[in-house]
Amino acid sequence: MGQPTISLTDVSSYLPGEPIPAQYYAQFAESDELRDNLMFRAPRFRHHVGADESAADMIERAAQGLIERHGRDVIEGVDVLITHTQLPDIPFNGSGGGIAHRLGMRPSTVLDLHNGGCAAFLLGLNVARQLLTAGAGRTALIAIAQNAAGQIFDQPAVRGKSQASVPGDGAAVGLVTCSDRSPILDVVCRTYGQYAGDMTYTIDPPRKWWQPGLGSAYIGFTEDKITKVLARGNRQVPEVALALCHRLGLSPADIGLLVTNQPNRVFLRNWREALELPEARHVDTFDECGNLFGAAIPINLDRAATEQRIDRGDVVVMAAFAHAGDFAGAAAIRWGGRER
Repeated sequence: MGQPTISLTDVSSYLPGEPIPAQYYAQFAESDELRDNLMFRAPRFRHHVGADESAADMIERAAQGLIERHGRDVIEGVDVLITHTQLPDIPFNGSGGGIAHRLGMRPSTVLDLHNGGCAAFLLGLNVARQLLTAGAGRTALIAIAQNAAGQIFDQPAVRGKSQASVPGDGAAVGLVTCSDRSPILDVVCRTYGQYAGDMTYTIDPPRKWWQPGLGSAYIGFTEDKITKVLARGNRQVPEVALALCHRLGLSPADIGLLVTNQPNRVFLRNWREALELPEARHVDTFDECGNLFGAAIPINLDRAATEQRIDRGDVVVMAAFAHAGDFAGAAAIRWGGRER
């Protein structure tokens, strides 16, 4: 008896609140040495998590599309729940237990992933595929919440920095099943541990992030770090996408749709140029949503499916890198369409 076929059957997403225009951040903008860096060119709009909105709230709202299309029983019967929350609501705790309860699940396996960063959906897809192939169940739900924009980057002492206007919040879920609906063709995950220390969280005056004191925390960018991150990101995403295509015997021309994370416009342009793909075959919501971190890929895949930008039988390649380049991944599915 052969291994079961595993599919990314469907995705569904949620964007909180009304779009926030670039002018909102322009009024707070300070003059800093990174203001004109290409890394921090602001999107036209982005969304912010509500003041009292938890990660579980966001995931519950994101899951409604799946419930409408597949029925509540399918979601309640999920065997494996995999979550990633950019900013956990409570120290020590992942969101998995609360999300399972909110959605009426009793999964046999709950995993809260953190190291995947902007490539967390691809890491979750790989783990879900491995678990279902090994017999851990027949269905898995991957739930991603990006909630740092409205809670970290909109703090009064941070919102004036050049980095603050780029992130946006959002959430998405992906339903993985033992079926041939939209089969996962392959997944490539690569860890670059030598870069793990290059992502820093800075507070002025200095203290541990958990210690009481003055000053708000923000990402510790410098010109030197940005140069390194740009070089790594420009290289890693095409590398993993091409490695995936090679394993599948495909060329970039066979990619029906490319879905990536979206840190900024520069990466988006460079990635599709490296893969020689036209803009029409690369999903890009940066000017509507900003940098969605780990939620970008499933949110943009949901957008593409809703707008009928994917034809049945198309090969969809998803690729991303995380943090300062310590992780990258790519996955391919053959899109089977939505049930309704």
